[in-house]
Amino acid sequence: MNRKIYCIDNGFVASRGFSIGAENGRLAENIAAIELHKKQLKGELEIFFWKNRDNHEVDFLIKQDNAVRQLIQVCWDISNTKTREREVRALLTAGSELKCKNLLLLTDHVEGKEQHAWFGKSGNIELKPLWKWLLEQDKG
Repeated sequence: MNRKIYCIDNGFVASRGFSIGAENGRLAENIAAIELHKKQLKGELEIFFWKNRDNHEVDFLIKQDNAVRQLIQVCWDISNTKTREREVRALLTAGSELKCKNLLLLTDHVEGKEQHAWFGKSGNIELKPLWKWLLEQDKG
């Protein structure tokens, strides 16, 4: 079974340094995990990590009412072309395999919607700054 471990407090991660020089990307993913876990504890959704045989990974698979409702990837800095392509490829692959069109990429500041095609898989990906997504979670 594929698993990821998150810490309940980013301050603890930064102060204790689970990895030397903890990067913003890991902290951003951890913040998203904390927020999603709160919703899971309330029974609003179930969260999973997705990884296929080709090692494409999606940080969060959101399941509600026995259906995959959303796929969320967290990538703080998508300015590097290879990094961006890796994140997009993983979302499109998972979306195709799981029949989910609600694809979200949380970033540091990039916002918008993009149409992508990757090896016969295509889809729209919403890009949203993490801070904005977090504010929306508080509303609902």
